Amino acid sequence: MLENIQRCFAAEKVLYSKHARDEMEHDEFGEIRQQEVEHAIAGGKVIESYPDDAPYPSCLIYGRTSNNRPLHVVCAYAGDSDVTVIVTVYQPDPEKWLDFQRRKP
Repeated sequence: MLENIQRCFAAEKVLYSKHARDEMEHDEFGEIRQQEVEHAIAGGKVIESYPDDAPYPSCLIYGRTSNNRPLHVVCAYAGDSDVTVIVTVYQPDPEKWLDFQRRKP
């Protein structure tokens, strides 16, 4: 799925949900810009998969911006239309994540 998502970003076939835009604007660690999301996805990796999500399977991608800011991006890949949908974006809280990749117990 990551390859399809990255390809959609490269081809500018990405839709941001209203929720994602709101989260990006009001993130507790500061506003997240679209360019930061693009950079995080380009070098990111899937840390959780949600194959049963509807209407499309989704995943949680961890990546870093060009300024080394950690980001989590929940993406769904709509295979029928070859588009990536950004469900939400946030900077992970270090109090809740180990190395920003695993949830703390």
